[in-house]
Amino acid sequence: MGRDIYKDENLPIPEGVTVDIKARVVTVTGPRGTLTKNLRHVDSEVKKQGNVLKFIVWHGSRKHNACLRTVRSIVNNMIIGVTQGYRYKMRLVYAHFPININLTENNTVVEIRNFLGERITRVIKCLPGVTVSLSQAVKDELVLEGNSLENVSQSAASIKQACNVRNKDIRKFLDGIYVSERGNIVELE
Repeated sequence: MGRDIYKDENLPIPEGVTVDIKARVVTVTGPRGTLTKNLRHVDSEVKKQGNVLKFIVWHGSRKHNACLRTVRSIVNNMIIGVTQGYRYKMRLVYAHFPININLTENNTVVEIRNFLGERITRVIKCLPGVTVSLSQAVKDELVLEGNSLENVSQSAASIKQACNVRNKDIRKFLDGIYVSERGNIVELE
């Protein structure tokens, strides 16, 4: 396969959001806060023209061009994060032994006790900018909130993986903490 000489992707910047680019380090500031992402590992050009971001690859192979849409999506997720934020809901599932959840250090550390009746305490430290709370409306539900989609989803994955059932038939032992809902904190009309 040949190389494309020029390939680009555009991303409009919404009202109330400012984007700064300095040597492929993108900083997005919005009403909910600021997010910074280093995109130096991707060999591409990032330009700001008015209120549109342009991502450009010159003489890119097929795989190199594929990085373009990924970088655009990363920055788009940052823009959604600083305007709407991200909220993940997780449900506690257990058949016999009730799972006990304890939140410490300003709701950034999750302690899981009595999982499958085990004595061990599982401690999961959430990534920066992620806060965890117990749902008031629904019993046995955790709510993770933050501006960075990467941090919120990775924290949810860490909590889920801490409660993997080992050495048993997972079709029968369905206990664990699972992501039940993904959404935004501020819903736009």
